[in-house]
Amino acid sequence: MKMANLLTVNYKQSGKSSNLNSMGMREMQARAYDARDAQYLLLKAPPASGKSRALMFLGLDKLHKQGLKKVIVAVPEMSIGASFKDTKLTEHGFFADWTVQPSYNLCIPGGEDQKVKTFVRFMSDSVVICLLHRGWIAARGTE
Repeated sequence: MKMANLLTVNYKQSGKSSNLNSMGMREMQARAYDARDAQYLLLKAPPASGKSRALMFLGLDKLHKQGLKKVIVAVPEMSIGASFKDTKLTEHGFFADWTVQPSYNLCIPGGEDQKVKTFVRFMSDSVVICLLHRGWIAARGTE
């Protein structure tokens, strides 16, 4: 009996996807950003391709240019939530930096009883980005 490996996926690897445009975006991130006015977006890309950073670009645009007051992002595990740390996007040409407000970082273990109170406080704040996991993370967009 011949065994088939159904979990292996091979992607084309030309190196083109790691080139940055004038705003510091990879090819996939720029394509996602071009669709930033859509109500729903599904980003499907290989691991370590920049999906979290694409979400930073999209979230900041929604907050600063589209009038949204909050952006909520669900992440499946704490390690992904950790990738949403402060990021200097302006160094590469984007209009704003991603700045995390530590008081809303709910992916840090412990303090489970305070997470509901923190989320209620987050919901009453004016312009914040909240990244959710079982426990949650939130960040404030720069102004």
